[in-house]
Amino acid sequence: MILGIGTDLCNIERIQDTLDRFGDRFRNRVFTEIEQRKAERRKDVAGTYAKRWAAKEACSKALGTGLRMGIAWKDMSVRNMRTGQPVMEVTGWAAERLAEMTPEGHEAVIHVTLTDDHPWAQAMVVIEARPIGASTT
Repeated sequence: MILGIGTDLCNIERIQDTLDRFGDRFRNRVFTEIEQRKAERRKDVAGTYAKRWAAKEACSKALGTGLRMGIAWKDMSVRNMRTGQPVMEVTGWAAERLAEMTPEGHEAVIHVTLTDDHPWAQAMVVIEARPIGASTT
């Protein structure tokens, strides 16, 4: 069962301008250490940050809150599996909200996809409620 869907489109040049203007203040307010390390290792630093920004926006929409109601930017973060597949993780108020919206006897699974084609970065988040013990195949 689908609990929420969110999408976001982010302008990479806008993120670059924000990085140029606010630097670490912006990075530290919005992105986790893992996200910052990933972005700073990439050739397209701004594009990497823009995809993660879009993922956070999309996740907040899928949670049904937008970026209000107590969700902090760092309550949502993107890391990558060894295969490169992005994984959305939630903590704090975002995790509490996710637990509230998950029906009893189910576990929440957050699916995230990221893409970019300069000057745009895009993310889509789908939150699925899966019966506990159900097969994933």
